[in-house]
Amino acid sequence: MYGTLFGVFALYGTSMTIIGATLPKILADFGWNYSTAGIVIGAGAVGYFCSAYAAGILVARIGPRATILIGLALEIAGLAFFASVPSPMVNFGLNLAVGLGQGCIELVVNWATLRLEKPGSTRAMNLMHGAFAVGALAGPFVIGLLMGASLSWTLVYRGISVLFVIISIGLFFLPFSALVVPSGTVEKQLGKSVSLYKHSAYWFGFIALFLYVGVELGVSNWVAEYFVTVFGASVSVGSFMVSLFWAGLLAGRFGMPLLYKGDRKDIVLVLMSILMSISVAALSVLGLSGIGAPAFYVAVVLTALAGLGCSVIYPIVVTFVGGAFPNAQSEAISFAATGGGIGAFTFPFIMSNIAQAWGIRAGFVAYTVFSFVVVAACTGLLWGSVRKE
Repeated sequence: MYGTLFGVFALYGTSMTIIGATLPKILADFGWNYSTAGIVIGAGAVGYFCSAYAAGILVARIGPRATILIGLALEIAGLAFFASVPSPMVNFGLNLAVGLGQGCIELVVNWATLRLEKPGSTRAMNLMHGAFAVGALAGPFVIGLLMGASLSWTLVYRGISVLFVIISIGLFFLPFSALVVPSGTVEKQLGKSVSLYKHSAYWFGFIALFLYVGVELGVSNWVAEYFVTVFGASVSVGSFMVSLFWAGLLAGRFGMPLLYKGDRKDIVLVLMSILMSISVAALSVLGLSGIGAPAFYVAVVLTALAGLGCSVIYPIVVTFVGGAFPNAQSEAISFAATGGGIGAFTFPFIMSNIAQAWGIRAGFVAYTVFSFVVVAACTGLLWGSVRKE
């Protein structure tokens, strides 16, 4: 089961980053401006946060298998046709479908991984989110190769949809029933809403993922354009910078559970969030300095470090939220994931409007501010999660 879900999450990671990697080509080939691109990118986030919370209820009502298959069907349909025409409205609708599918997929994978995880450990969760990073790295890398070979960049969307179809077949045979909560627990879980709302960890988990996902996907979606505009990189090199960001993230998600054997997940969370913030801040300073191309290699290193800093934030936050609510995990995790979805929806609009009005450098300054607030939110979660629901 874990291996199949690992494959699903790797493809899911690819689907989350390919729009950012192809953004310079979308802007050039379709004639979109930053605001239009922000609206289309935001459609996926709208779908994600609408389905992320609903998926927690669906898991309890119709089961995890049906929930993830619904998500995969939506994702396949959206990716099969995205960017086939330049119409912003058509692509808005297709990316909305992709986002709706992504919310269902992420909730079910996190839900199942928590039940497969050993008590008190984050190894399985870190490795699972490492799968996300594998896909997130591979997609932009393939796009860079396609563009370098003068092939159509839209091929990556069609290819991923086909791979999703293939892996969906395996989900019919997974023993999800072994992970499902006993009958009657649904009503108990849904009846806990009032007490959950009073728990600070419930809200800090939401806030932490709201800000973190906004920063993570914001940097991923715009770093290619940032390198093209600020450092004079080619479009294909800009695409590889998206892969480099996710390579740093991948190194942390696989390296942390393998190299760190301690149990101080709280310290790891704070330190890595600080690394993320400092790296994004330094990228912003380089952009504002006006040095341009000579600062390219320093910016490359900072991009990798930003990804490394991002690496363990999401899985550790999910682990702390799940640990704080052992009897209502699906609802608590889905609420935190909804925060991430709203962040993914909100931040593209913030970034596109700032970039349109003051330039892309100003947009990265905004991400710097939000990244430091992530550190504060994670600290608040650690404080609030001491008290179980």
